[in-house]
Amino acid sequence: MNQELATLGGGCFWCLEAVYQDLRGVEKVVSGYAGGHVDNPTYEQVCGKQTGHAEVVQITYDADVISYDDLLNVFFTIHDPTTLNRQGNDVGPQYRSAIFYHDEEQKKSAEAKIAEFEQEALYSDPIVTEVSPLTNYYVGEAYHQDYYKNNRLQPYCMFVVAPKVSKARKKFYDMLKA
Repeated sequence: MNQELATLGGGCFWCLEAVYQDLRGVEKVVSGYAGGHVDNPTYEQVCGKQTGHAEVVQITYDADVISYDDLLNVFFTIHDPTTLNRQGNDVGPQYRSAIFYHDEEQKKSAEAKIAEFEQEALYSDPIVTEVSPLTNYYVGEAYHQDYYKNNRLQPYCMFVVAPKVSKARKKFYDMLKA
């Protein structure tokens, strides 16, 4: 097994967690916070927009089964990388589009993917995804973990998370766990 980590922020971490948990080769997805300047922030502090953190998921995956490039393709499909500090009705720097790379190879892959999508004019607006080194990561509170699995009937899950999960399952059907 070739275990690696990816840390991605694309708005609410509940959406990303729910999508990535379905993919073959993904062993663990943990919701948390990255990119800020306060140690061990709480959800309330992050939502208060004073810590500089983004809501992220940290994905443990088997690179022999799913590639970092595949993870990025999913990432750019399930959120809008052209809106600064916003995903839908979720507004604030904690909802920014961000790739926190773990090494130079991930940085190059992220930059290449963004350049590819810009070249293809895949989006009508410029991609504003932040590409930064992972300097800190803090695990989110327990109630944020497996949020969609545990709260499918919660209105946010029904109207925001579920459509993203459905879209990803259709587009990346060949990558789903059995």
